[in-house]
Amino acid sequence: MKVAVVGATGLVGSVMLKVLAERNFPVSELIPVASAKSAGKQIEFKGKKFTVVTMDDAIAMKPDVAIFSAGGETSLADAPRFAAIGTTVIDNSSAWRMDPTKKLVVPEVNASVLTKDDKIIANPNCSTIQMVVVLKPLHDKYKIKRVVVSTYQSVTGTGVKAVEQLMNERAGIEGPMAYAYPIDLNVIPQIDVFTANGYTKEEMKMILETNKIMGDDSIRVTATTVRIPVMGGHSESVNIEFENDFDLTELRGLLENQDGVIVVDDPANNKYPMPRDAHEKDEVFVGRIRRDESLANTVNLWIVADNLRKGAATNAVQIAEYLVEEGLI
Repeated sequence: MKVAVVGATGLVGSVMLKVLAERNFPVSELIPVASAKSAGKQIEFKGKKFTVVTMDDAIAMKPDVAIFSAGGETSLADAPRFAAIGTTVIDNSSAWRMDPTKKLVVPEVNASVLTKDDKIIANPNCSTIQMVVVLKPLHDKYKIKRVVVSTYQSVTGTGVKAVEQLMNERAGIEGPMAYAYPIDLNVIPQIDVFTANGYTKEEMKMILETNKIMGDDSIRVTATTVRIPVMGGHSESVNIEFENDFDLTELRGLLENQDGVIVVDDPANNKYPMPRDAHEKDEVFVGRIRRDESLANTVNLWIVADNLRKGAATNAVQIAEYLVEEGLI
């Protein structure tokens, strides 16, 4: 496969290169792509040096696959240019996620919707990805009525500038601010801008994307998304109400058998998922599994995943892997 990584010099792009190498994706030729100011820089992949090229140069090289992590405006402008020459684009921005003509895919949940005709495929929001991997087997068995989710999201989800802000604050250094407020020793209950209904765009992404990925608009979702001074991954407190009652042991077994999920749930020994344990892992971790004693047919879960890997890079590479395995590219 001739593979272009668009945004190769960014935080997620660098993780995409790492994941492609680790998972031995069949890369015969790597095309690292970035803005004109980064063109000519060298990046390393599997021990070899590659020169970063511009978008126009990459399109001229006609890659089989282009994995984008360069922001929504870039994706809107350039993903169709790649698609027009037959390249399959897997886009990590929010640009195409809610486009009714584009598939929004988490391989463990809905890879089967993909066809050869899908030339622009959307990678969901990081917080949505880790949640729906857990929701899928539970919905299939018990039918989900409603989900209430509160997130505790790593600064790495904002990017390098946010990581630098946190580290500067911890070191007592003044520097550029990624957020409107200090993040160290603080939590900020706003991710992205507010919309007219009082929810942030991040919260609305989780609501709308969950319905689209699960293929069921009857699932009611409400979300509160919060930025916390943490590295390594995002955490979520998720309350799920089902139409049908459940046996807790059976429910735990469904999660243990779900692809891409690791159950860490041993309260007697203080074992539960934490961001530091999920860091640089591809799986979604779930624990604190317990009945909601205030409402029938309802369970509480705690879900953690590395937002740069399963929440972004790994999920995109898994989509590409599925396409190759099924002969769709």
